[in-house]
Amino acid sequence: MDLRQMEVVVAVADTGGFTAAARRLHLVQSAVSGTVRALERELGTPLFTRTTHRVALTPAGEAFVPAARATLRAAEEAREAVDAARGEQRGRVTVGIMQGVWAGLHHALAALRSDHPGVVVRLRQAAVADIRQALREGTVDLAVVALDRQQQRGLVTRLLSREEMVLVASPRRDLAARAPEGAVEPETVAQLPLVDFTPGWAIRHAVDRAFRAAGVDRTTTFEVNDIVAASELVRNDLGVCVMPPTIADRFPDLATYRFARHAPSWKVMVVRPHGEAPAAVAALLRHIT
Repeated sequence: MDLRQMEVVVAVADTGGFTAAARRLHLVQSAVSGTVRALERELGTPLFTRTTHRVALTPAGEAFVPAARATLRAAEEAREAVDAARGEQRGRVTVGIMQGVWAGLHHALAALRSDHPGVVVRLRQAAVADIRQALREGTVDLAVVALDRQQQRGLVTRLLSREEMVLVASPRRDLAARAPEGAVEPETVAQLPLVDFTPGWAIRHAVDRAFRAAGVDRTTTFEVNDIVAASELVRNDLGVCVMPPTIADRFPDLATYRFARHAPSWKVMVVRPHGEAPAAVAALLRHIT
């Protein structure tokens, strides 16, 4: 058994198929299939069940893949240690991000590239639940996400910012009379057509929680999973939307209103698994402020 075989099996598990794994690894599909078959013969058991439409891990595969990930990571850390001893910083960092949560990450990435051009960074965008699971499985090294206290268990977190969200509306929708001093009540917002984000989004979770705390029921008119789509619906006066101000600022043509009370809020954090961070990950963490 060698590292290349482990890498191929992990790629098949991650992508859900031999063709997709071959694309990721820049191999022909027959090479991927042959590598998996050879390892299965060596282990004396199948790692995948194969059907016409999908590939799934067997119980043996479920046991093998986490161990293979840990072995691959250990090998990468060994290479990084040698590079560091030679005065070079190399390695690979996979960063999980939620759509809409950026927190100035581009500044940190630019600084890392300047200091350590040999470090490769991969960005993986996903819902917060998927990112949290990926952190625990080791497929993501660190993440910039919005988490509540329960979601932080088992992870190392550092607060980057806390934001109270605002209501975003088209300038054509004159809310001045219903928003004295630029602040709206939750009851007022609930009477308007609402553009909500899909369940699983941190923004949606914060909005749901705030309206429950205010004792106000609301009805979603549109449900989207894209910031730009939400802004277009608002821009065309089809509804209003609740967003963090750092996202709302990207659309200066839209009007914003504070919440008079029970403002939805979120905490943006940099998150990583417990334990000592590999050198390349630690280098990026130093630049995230």
